[in-house]
Amino acid sequence: MCYIQSMTTDTSDRTFLKRYAVLSIAAAVATITLKTLAFLFTGSVGLLSDAIESLVNLAGALMAFAMLTIAARPADEEHSYGHSKAEYFSSGVEGTLILVAAISIGVAAIGRLINPQPLEQIGIGLGISVVASLVNLAVSLILMKAGNRFQSITLEADARHLMTDVWTSAGVVAGVGAVALTGWQRLDPIIAILVAANIVRAGVGIVRTSVLGLMDTALPVEDQELVRKILAAHLESGIQYHALRSRQAGARRFVSMHIIVPGNWTVHQGHQLLEQIEAEIREALHGVTVFTHLESMDDPTSWDDVTLDRRAAEEL
Repeated sequence: MCYIQSMTTDTSDRTFLKRYAVLSIAAAVATITLKTLAFLFTGSVGLLSDAIESLVNLAGALMAFAMLTIAARPADEEHSYGHSKAEYFSSGVEGTLILVAAISIGVAAIGRLINPQPLEQIGIGLGISVVASLVNLAVSLILMKAGNRFQSITLEADARHLMTDVWTSAGVVAGVGAVALTGWQRLDPIIAILVAANIVRAGVGIVRTSVLGLMDTALPVEDQELVRKILAAHLESGIQYHALRSRQAGARRFVSMHIIVPGNWTVHQGHQLLEQIEAEIREALHGVTVFTHLESMDDPTSWDDVTLDRRAAEEL
């Protein structure tokens, strides 16, 4: 019953999160328009690179909306653990798009580095770019807060991408301003190349996070230690545990373990203990589903799978 309730709550959260994806889409459309205008006014390849990254923002936001829609679907016969992992596809695609954008920016910048061109109406262009950056900054902060609250890798990836865009825009504005002050035209494409390098760094990080999630990576060390502390508090009652394993699927966390109790315990007594442990873990970790397996100390087969616990295996 607790498992079903937890999954239902998670599905409700996923449906709510689509509103944030819509906000991201609206912000991307607005910044694309503003940054394109800034490029048309100035002819700056640095501002062009900024506009190209906003196109990636839009593609990523659309992908985020699609994947959050899938992730919001309730568990079914084919996906009994829900659809949370769909979020990893969103962040993976967004990371890949970021890398493609970086290549496009690099190509445009190299061409302008070889054949530099004077910039025009720099003041107007920079003013428009600053407004676009403020839009991205506000939306990024909103998405990051929501991503942390609901443990959504999709919103976190989108927020990090937008924040990267903010810093990118700041660098471009500084570079274009420096061109206006110094008259050195090649500084504009040099700034664009630096922007591309920064985008590559962000893209690789997002793709890496997605791959780790699809590979069923264990929960962060701090979460695992939290579970171990809860279990340690029950060791005084004469129980032991092993085969403690964990994984994360989008916003969902999964923890499983074998609880070994004295042979003279009744099934009811053991079951009550497991219910208490599961409740304490669910209270400590948001969005976690806990699987426990009851075993007897008097049964030799209870120790056959002790090597499933990496730490226990190291201690043998």
